[in-house]
Amino acid sequence: MAGAGLVLRHPRGSTPIWIGEGALEQAAEAVGAWLAERTVFLITSQPILALHGASLMRILKHAGRVEMLDVADGEAAKSLEQAGYLWQEMIRLGGKRDSRVLAFGGGSVGDLAGFAAGCFLRGIEVAQFPTTLLAQVDAALGGKTAIDLPAGKNMVGVFHHPRFVVAEARYLPTLPARELRSGLVEAIKMGFGLNRELFESLERKLEAVLAGDPKVLGPLAFEAARTKVRVVEEDPEEQDRRRLLNLGHTLGHALEAAAGYEGLAHGEAVAYGLLFMLRLAVPRGLELESALRLARLLSRLDLPALPAFELATVLSFLARDKKAREGGLPWVLATALGESRVVSGIGPEEVEREAASFLAAPWSLLGGGAG
Repeated sequence: MAGAGLVLRHPRGSTPIWIGEGALEQAAEAVGAWLAERTVFLITSQPILALHGASLMRILKHAGRVEMLDVADGEAAKSLEQAGYLWQEMIRLGGKRDSRVLAFGGGSVGDLAGFAAGCFLRGIEVAQFPTTLLAQVDAALGGKTAIDLPAGKNMVGVFHHPRFVVAEARYLPTLPARELRSGLVEAIKMGFGLNRELFESLERKLEAVLAGDPKVLGPLAFEAARTKVRVVEEDPEEQDRRRLLNLGHTLGHALEAAAGYEGLAHGEAVAYGLLFMLRLAVPRGLELESALRLARLLSRLDLPALPAFELATVLSFLARDKKAREGGLPWVLATALGESRVVSGIGPEEVEREAASFLAAPWSLLGGGAG
């Protein structure tokens, strides 16, 4: 579509993506036409609505009717109870197959809203308006939607590509420092595993990024999004290459679940997952200097200390990982700076040994205190 900065092509069509400063204005005409005379379910949380709700008025004025559905903020949004609430409200308010959902918030709100839209009446169209860096570079892109269960993160979900993604960089300076860091980890993951130039740009510009400068954040988000779009177009439903986007997420998701989705933000858990990944990758050929570069960059984020976890608890959540196959759990490992691959056949004994060592000394890159 003319004017969109990126377009993600997938089996059900294409998703125009506007990303950076001025994305709202650039997308206004196309999204306004999509909303025209429709019932629109605006799914958001009160804090986001209070901060940024006024910015949507130019677009929402085209809708026939807007119904605001308030959901929990953060990971608490991604529950079966919240999804059920949305479906009941959308039925009560007269939702139809050609009604629209507009997801306005961070990655958790977008995941929930996309999942609810994908299931309601067997699927209605959704637009993603991500307001966090994590959502703009990763969660809002690619059509993966899910909710959590007590057994694990993202255990129930559907592929439901958004009709549009509008990622306005002017939302990002309002993010708390911790939320900004969390989003940066996803960009670091994308760079280290798939895009060396992006990683090196983050090394150079980290201070400006952490300061919340939208003129730096916008191009960064664009490049990270462009990297993800290329991968998703090659493998829209995660049968092969798209699994590379899970770098750092295997242990990261287990840590989140072990913490009860409290105490560790998603990006923080992924950062520790990346550090653990290095313990498996270096013995399999990743250069130690590249591993040290990743560890040094993550150390500049001032991450919170890793909480104390019982090894058995972490291993139990690893065993339930949604990426597991009948033959075992595959791991995404970096092979060089900007390159990665999926590795199968890593034995549970090695994983248990390295996990025990990692939980005791997470910033050591190699077992036995080396690194």
